[in-house]
Amino acid sequence: MGGTAELIADGGATAEAAEFFRSRPFLDAEEATHTLQVSFAETVVAIPMVVREIPGAERVDATSIYGYPGATVVGAAQALDPSDVDWSQTELVSVFVRERLGVEPAFTGATERSLVQVHDPAAPSGIRPRLAEQIRQNERRGYTVSVTPGPDSALSQRRAFHALYTETMRRAEAADRYFFDPSYLDRVLEFERSWLLLAATDDGEIAAGAIAAISDGMLHYYLGGTADAHIVDSPFKNVVAEMMSLSESLAKPLNLGGGVRAGDGLEAFKRGFANAELPFRTHELVCDPGEYARLSGGVGAGDFFPAYRAKRPLDPKET
Repeated sequence: MGGTAELIADGGATAEAAEFFRSRPFLDAEEATHTLQVSFAETVVAIPMVVREIPGAERVDATSIYGYPGATVVGAAQALDPSDVDWSQTELVSVFVRERLGVEPAFTGATERSLVQVHDPAAPSGIRPRLAEQIRQNERRGYTVSVTPGPDSALSQRRAFHALYTETMRRAEAADRYFFDPSYLDRVLEFERSWLLLAATDDGEIAAGAIAAISDGMLHYYLGGTADAHIVDSPFKNVVAEMMSLSESLAKPLNLGGGVRAGDGLEAFKRGFANAELPFRTHELVCDPGEYARLSGGVGAGDFFPAYRAKRPLDPKET
């Protein structure tokens, strides 16, 4: 007997209070619109989603929210085969799903997209000696790092972080999706097990920072950056070192994430702090093969999914 899929317009009502990437503050910040619920035998998989209209098609598709949200799985711990699921009731053309880290995928046939760099406090430190010396040098220059629980962070701290984060995204020429309003950060930092880390000079100027939060047994580095005026000193290294200390005090591995592309400079930087790595997996589910083929029109999209969205400018919320 095959499984059935249902798309429920509930804003991601399966929010889990203790897991950042499926918490109410994060789902609201990411503007989750629906829950995709897939039932098979005694297993129910629920995934918070953003449902989007497909331009010019009068149809919709969906993507799971950003980060590593995965699914809430109730029942037998078995991966579902997407080809055994009846997707017709959802009226979706396609679905893009981001998996959690360090767990078995909810569906079979997962795609390994990249590797994320991890600091495991239970293993010997992987920080490179040169980085450790640069961190000590910044300490001698007067840089200090504060760690404030997200809900206790002051408005002035959040706005200082927003300013340096925005400067960082401009330097990186990041896609629109990575530029957030201050209200987004306010919402994310409502999560009880989140922290705002800020590196400051000896005269109190905020130079670098990061947001970290707990989800699925790990401390995750979520957002961060360095103010333009402090690029030369690179105090973000000190912020990473403090995140490592936080993960050790919590006895949880720290997910530092990966690069924009495999092997790029950002990945190399994070690898300098890591002593382990984990695969980041996704699912590219075609729910209506005929409509998917018609919309794609044979376009070669490479790794981009869904292919039909590769033909037109990306919406900030697209994958």
